[in-house]
Amino acid sequence: MIKSSLWLLCLCMFISISVKADTTEYIVQPGDMIKVELPGEEIFDDAFSVDRDGDILIQEIGKVKVVGMYESELTEMLKERLKEVYRDLSGLQIIVSKKQMIIAVNGYVSSPGEYVLPATANIQMALQKADGLRSGAQINKLRLKRNDEEIVFDYKSYLDSGDASILPKLQSLDELFVPASPIIGNVEMDFDPAKIPDAGDAARDSSAIKVFGEVMSPGSFSFREGKSIIDLLMRAGGVTRYAGVEQIRIIADSEPQLFNLKRYLETGDNTLLPKIQSGSTVFVPIRVEEIKAGGNVVYIMGEVKKPGAFEGKEEATFMDILANAGGPTRYAESRQIRVIKANGSVIPFDLTAFTEGENVIPPSIENGDAIFIPEKTDINEKSWLKVTPNRAVRVIGEVVKPGRFEWSDEMSLLDLIAHTGGPTSRADTSTIEVLSPTPEGDTKITVFNLDTFIKSGKSESELPQIYAGATIRVHDLPVDPTENKSQWVRQSSEKSIYIFGQVGAPGRYKFDDDMHFLDILAAADGPTDKADLHNIRVSHRDLPYAKVSKLNLAMYFETGDENILPEVKTGDSIYVPEKERLWLEQSKESTIRILGAINKPGRYRFSDDMTILDLIAQAAGTKGDAYIEKITIVNISCCKDQATTFDLLNFSQTADVSTLPVLRAGDTVYIPYQTASVYYKMRTGLSDLFQIASVAALVGIL
Repeated sequence: MIKSSLWLLCLCMFISISVKADTTEYIVQPGDMIKVELPGEEIFDDAFSVDRDGDILIQEIGKVKVVGMYESELTEMLKERLKEVYRDLSGLQIIVSKKQMIIAVNGYVSSPGEYVLPATANIQMALQKADGLRSGAQINKLRLKRNDEEIVFDYKSYLDSGDASILPKLQSLDELFVPASPIIGNVEMDFDPAKIPDAGDAARDSSAIKVFGEVMSPGSFSFREGKSIIDLLMRAGGVTRYAGVEQIRIIADSEPQLFNLKRYLETGDNTLLPKIQSGSTVFVPIRVEEIKAGGNVVYIMGEVKKPGAFEGKEEATFMDILANAGGPTRYAESRQIRVIKANGSVIPFDLTAFTEGENVIPPSIENGDAIFIPEKTDINEKSWLKVTPNRAVRVIGEVVKPGRFEWSDEMSLLDLIAHTGGPTSRADTSTIEVLSPTPEGDTKITVFNLDTFIKSGKSESELPQIYAGATIRVHDLPVDPTENKSQWVRQSSEKSIYIFGQVGAPGRYKFDDDMHFLDILAAADGPTDKADLHNIRVSHRDLPYAKVSKLNLAMYFETGDENILPEVKTGDSIYVPEKERLWLEQSKESTIRILGAINKPGRYRFSDDMTILDLIAQAAGTKGDAYIEKITIVNISCCKDQATTFDLLNFSQTADVSTLPVLRAGDTVYIPYQTASVYYKMRTGLSDLFQIASVAALVGIL
């Protein structure tokens, strides 16, 4: 019995705790955001908003009323509805992602309307959402409307005490109304109470004083006895920054009078104040309408923010006046500032050097001086008048932007070349010519090798010295050696290499000492098919004595030995001879001659391992009327006055190698024609004899 009672007691406690938990669960209200999560369904990526009617719209099942439900009830209800469309709802999760409420804020607020606020929002947050209260709102009688109920509360008391219990709790769909104060009239308008007594009080009064021009608040002001013009200007809000305070005009009884407010403020002399009468007119002109002149004025012109004439002070410096003018503009040439003194002299000043801490002192400024800041010279500017010759440097030749440039002694040759855009692809940077005047009045010519300077990593102290007025010329490389003969006059012989003979493009080439022999030969399109690669000659012209190197290029191609190739310098010449033209290259004692009835008679290179057959083949064979039975070989190398004969026809029939004559360098081979043979002569003689006999017989018959 006791056990049953304990079990019943525990069950009652559990039911009590469960009911208590259920009562604390959140209830859905308008404005909330409901998140439905179902894996694989993109339609549920965005949360659903509960509208004023308490519904959410799901396209697959339509509108669903969710207001007033607990989250657990909402989950079960939506799960039942979604079963009609989706089969697998095992991953379905439904939560209230954002707890919000819809509150309408109306009445005397800056931005009345309906707003969505967090569920924990209060009255002050609702007013802040509507951009706050307007001037003239009656904050001690705010009204909160909820269905048919209206709650009136004192918002001012809350502001005075900070007691939050004064403010009613907000619920979704509440309307907060802010009434206007009964002090406000029926017509609403913006106004400044502080200006009401002065701004329009005397508009219809004939004794009013009219103040206009460069003042803050022009208008008609009531006349007050004993008040000065200073009081009037103060009532008009004071003068603007553009007011010409030295030329204020006052008209009274049809008599104009000038008033210098600046002088009065500097001296404090009350006798300078004009008398103000009723009906007077005060006009403050704009400053640009007056012209400043006199001995106490300093003029600043050119590329400054505010050029013009400024009042000079004895203690004012150059930097004070420049700062007063707003400083140089972005287009100012701060290195060429000029100060024109009152006596006509001109003082140059380099502001850039001064700001960089160099030993440059700003010029002293006196009353009547003028400061001129010129415009910066653009490299594309065609007018050369902006840069005088004594501050310009000319750059001509193969650079990207040749022309005339402003020079500073702080610059170097590299700075100048960079300023031109650098050398072009056709520039000869190994022979840059610098023609520069010296401070002594002389002219110095320097040839500068930029390639060597960069490759050696030399310091800028080794660059040629340049002064204003210098001329820099960057030569160009030849376009094509076969078509550039007109440009050779601009190409020095000391920097040229000459290549002649059997090459594709013989001519005069521009090269430096770093070029290889094969580079030069390749630039000339290489040797032709007639070139004699065994006997190339290189004449070295840059030496104090004559020197010629012989090159067997065929041997280099066979062995790959780089030591065979000669070292070629600028100024040298290369000659590639023709294969079969040996008259100039070899003496008669080192060659062999073949003459007579041969297709290509001439001198040929001959070695001991060659025979007469090789020689005849090299000379393209005998002619058709050659007398090959009587080929004569004359030897002059070892056995003078000795000649032998060779029967080529008999050799071709017998192939007896022992009958081949011995040939030596220096020999002469002669192949006679058929007309020189005995048989030919006999045949010719018999023919003549028969002709004579025939003639004689004919005469006898006659």
